Amino acid sequence: MKRISIVLTLIVLVSCKSKQNIVTEQGASEKVEVSKIIQGHYTNKLDFQTASIRSTVSYDDGKTALSINCDIRIKKDETIMVTARALGLITVAKALITPERVSFYSKDGKYFDGDYRLLSKWLGTDLDFNKVQNLLLGRAIDDLTKAKYNLSIEGEKYKLKTKEGNNIIKEFLFEGANFLLKDQIVSQQNPLRSLEVNYPAYKSYDKATLPLSMNIDAYEKTKVKIEVSYNSISFDEKLNFPYTIPEGYEEIIID
Repeated sequence: MKRISIVLTLIVLVSCKSKQNIVTEQGASEKVEVSKIIQGHYTNKLDFQTASIRSTVSYDDGKTALSINCDIRIKKDETIMVTARALGLITVAKALITPERVSFYSKDGKYFDGDYRLLSKWLGTDLDFNKVQNLLLGRAIDDLTKAKYNLSIEGEKYKLKTKEGNNIIKEFLFEGANFLLKDQIVSQQNPLRSLEVNYPAYKSYDKATLPLSMNIDAYEKTKVKIEVSYNSISFDEKLNFPYTIPEGYEEIIID
């Protein structure tokens, strides 16, 4: 549980004038092909270079419950920096994510600085920059064009389901109008663990169509629930990514 909690914390710690339009969604119909769903999903635009997201994050693992403000800065396909602040002022955790490197530290005096190979080995599942970025932007964590899927309709959503290695099952559910992602689920039988991400609604901006919020349910022996509300988003501002691990912090060593 500790491992998945740390990475989920990392992920969620993880201007042009907006149209301020909530995207209208509709139910799925039966007459559609898998290729149309995938193509439609990737047609939803992400035409920005940088994005700055101010969010509120709620965390509950059954023992600890807290709510905190997070600033998420994204230079698309290059850098993600997430800063968590208490009372809006005091930095309690910070993460810097690039395609080559993952680094984060928290107020408990510990830090991690390494590559995805080490982190993936520690977690027991593949992780990379694109998956983290896609998770934040409401995109499927995997490249949907690189696998085959079984198509069904579930709860008026199109569901694409694939099975990898007889152990890992991935499911992606889309609404019917614009094929926006509503749910993505990754479940593993041995060891038993699961990750479910839900996007209740989207908003259309001049530069992108992005989630208004994101709900994460993770299970590995116990359940962790994370709710992320995107309070404001601005695009294509000049952003800085200052990041330094404080002196005296203890490194988290992955064997």
